[in-house]
Amino acid sequence: MKLTIERAALLKSLGHVQSVVERRNTIPILSNVKIDAGDASVRLNATDMDLDIVEAATADVSTPGSTTVSAHTLYDIVRKLPDGAQIDIDAAGDGQVVLSAGRSRFTLASLPTDEFPVLSGGELPHQFTLSAAELRGLIDRTRFAISTEETRYYLNGIYLHKAESDGTALLRAVATDGHRLASVEVPLPAGAEEVPGVIVPRKAVAELRKLIDESGDEVAVSMSESKIRFAFDDAVLTSKLIDGTFPDYQRVIPAGNDKVMEVECKSFADAVDRVSAISSEKSRAIKLALSGGTLVLSASSPEHGSATEEIEVAFDGDELEIGFNSAYLLDVTRQIEGEMARFTMADAASPTVMQETDDTSALYVLMPMRV
Repeated sequence: MKLTIERAALLKSLGHVQSVVERRNTIPILSNVKIDAGDASVRLNATDMDLDIVEAATADVSTPGSTTVSAHTLYDIVRKLPDGAQIDIDAAGDGQVVLSAGRSRFTLASLPTDEFPVLSGGELPHQFTLSAAELRGLIDRTRFAISTEETRYYLNGIYLHKAESDGTALLRAVATDGHRLASVEVPLPAGAEEVPGVIVPRKAVAELRKLIDESGDEVAVSMSESKIRFAFDDAVLTSKLIDGTFPDYQRVIPAGNDKVMEVECKSFADAVDRVSAISSEKSRAIKLALSGGTLVLSASSPEHGSATEEIEVAFDGDELEIGFNSAYLLDVTRQIEGEMARFTMADAASPTVMQETDDTSALYVLMPMRV
């Protein structure tokens, strides 16, 4: 195999594929990236056996072929080469790959390509297309609520499934860690009518999010009961799904909350941020006291003292005091893109529902805490 490729093109593709590769591997081949050189392009492939990414880049190929080299070593070398460098890659088949650019020359160890595992092949029965903006919205507005608790592995991802609301078919993404829940929906795309409910793992979500920003307008999604694939212009990301049952999240969403507060979102978030500077590092607790058209936010801790701030809100229910983790409260308010946020509450011990007043496609549930 022999090819020449521009540094920027190789670096962009390597940046995506090398982040899939774990730093420590007991299986040597999983530390490597597979390089496939075809007619006028090169395909880079990396996997950790759960997640697989293939990305193509334009190259001048004089001798087609394939090889594998250490993904992180190759990325570090290419990253440190000067802008605009032309990189020659030559795999002679003797267990070594020679990389040269200008006066720099590197000889890297290689492993046979037939040892490299194949995860990305095969047909997946359910296929549909989402716009990049829709997929970005589903991820960005739910991923903060993904659980990091490994014992509840079935919460370590985003639950993607078909749902229905007021007779309209929807594709809904849900994430929860037991303290807060995020649910975001888009109209059900054509071809997704029979999709199974699947849990996309946290690592796949993170890698997918990186690819969306540099992709075109459309993303082709294919899935089965055990795998999901996202195809972009030059890259294909394939991931195993979490083999577990996502809990019945609808039971967590309260239906009878009758106390409604509407507040200007940015001023509320800024006030929460300021007052929470006093709250203890451990609990991050902040109290919301509602009376008439006034909300008083307060926090106190033995080591730091106390803080209060008053803001105007629209509220006509009975007086109410309720406590939240301020970090969780800020996580939710950051997802609200419009000016106004609506809080629907029942009492100090019941879950609170938060939504944007002008956009009901996203819903957030926050568990209160004692303060």
